[in-house]
Amino acid sequence: MSQNAPDFAALMRQAEHSAVHLEMRDTYGVGDEAEEFAEFKRTGHVDLDPTARWWPEWLGIVRETVGRGVVMRRARIVSEPVTDYIKWEHAVTPMNIEAGEQVRWLPRRKASDIALPGNDLWLIDRRLVMFHWWTGDGDWAGHEFTEEPAVVKMVADAFETVWDRATPHDQYTV
Repeated sequence: MSQNAPDFAALMRQAEHSAVHLEMRDTYGVGDEAEEFAEFKRTGHVDLDPTARWWPEWLGIVRETVGRGVVMRRARIVSEPVTDYIKWEHAVTPMNIEAGEQVRWLPRRKASDIALPGNDLWLIDRRLVMFHWWTGDGDWAGHEFTEEPAVVKMVADAFETVWDRATPHDQYTV
């Protein structure tokens, strides 16, 4: 495994066919989301302005990637009832979808018999895995890359099983 790999935007530019993302935490504490999440908890309101905060960069990456014909899919495994963070994430997901991502949700109780990787990840073209590491509070702690065939296969198999069982965003209610 290696930490010497391109930054995320460069990684997405390398994708030729697929980029899939598996999220498995019920809460994240990423600093650049804190203000919007706090506002949501106070008011129940989300700002779906695609020009606000970090959205222009992320949505630009998604549009560019999907525009080249790459299929981007995101699967989220969540506990139910969902946390406030997942409620917020669900509320802002229409921006991901509008940019071209496909998003599905899988209740954790339906994932018990799936052999899952230990960390959230991105899998690019079924050849490269980027694992995300998180602190206990849910903030970024780093990442690691691997192209090891056995790991790539395990990740791809796990993702496809989750995807097949998961509910499309527009049909999943929180």
